[in-house]
Amino acid sequence: MKNKTSNKFKTISLDAMLDKHIGKKGSKNRDEFENELRIDLLGQAIKKVRIEKNLTQEQLGELVGVQKAQISKIENSVKNARFETIIKVFEALGAKVKFNVEINHQKLAY
Repeated sequence: MKNKTSNKFKTISLDAMLDKHIGKKGSKNRDEFENELRIDLLGQAIKKVRIEKNLTQEQLGELVGVQKAQISKIENSVKNARFETIIKVFEALGAKVKFNVEINHQKLAY
């Protein structure tokens, strides 16, 4: 008896999957999805660095001048945080922040 192994799964790229299920690059749905993903990654980065520096959310909040609850919100969902607060969090963590701004498919350098 031969051991038949058939590949029933088709390999598809992440971009193709996102195009199919979220929307093509440049579409409103895709842009919103990618922005939320960036926000989530930003919160995860803040949490990771805070933990590496052995700081509690309360201690980081004291350095920034906000309550522990605000640090928790930033780590879990930055979209509700003030931009100024996020910058202060990065400064308190000793992080260097760089921004890329793109308008009409042209990058603005600062």
